[in-house]
Amino acid sequence: MSPRQLLALTPLLFTTLTHAAVDCANASDQATMNQCAGQDYKAADKELNAVYQQITERLKDNPDGKKLLVSAQRAWIGFRDAECKFSSSGVTGGSVYPLIYSNCMTAVTKVRVEALKQYLKCEEGDMSCPVPGA
Repeated sequence: MSPRQLLALTPLLFTTLTHAAVDCANASDQATMNQCAGQDYKAADKELNAVYQQITERLKDNPDGKKLLVSAQRAWIGFRDAECKFSSSGVTGGSVYPLIYSNCMTAVTKVRVEALKQYLKCEEGDMSCPVPGA
């Protein structure tokens, strides 16, 4: 096989390796723990996006409220990113950095998810709630 043919197969090799099942409950090496922490963050981010979409749907008749939500979410993203960069700065450059950073991103995101979920529980007539009930 020529070097060019080997290069053509390289993406397939990496795709197979990255899609292999990972046993996160029994992760014992740093690379696996980093990967599992990244997966946890992706799951939290997916939930955040789902809740955010529910709120934007409820705000479809309130463009000003929707703009305020977008502004708040952008500010929150800036906070999350800055907080986690700071929080994990003690291990920058180390092999444990992805784990510490992802764990922070997951934790901060889960707090935001719970805060947004509270908006979805607003009762009709609650003047302190910016999101109309379902």
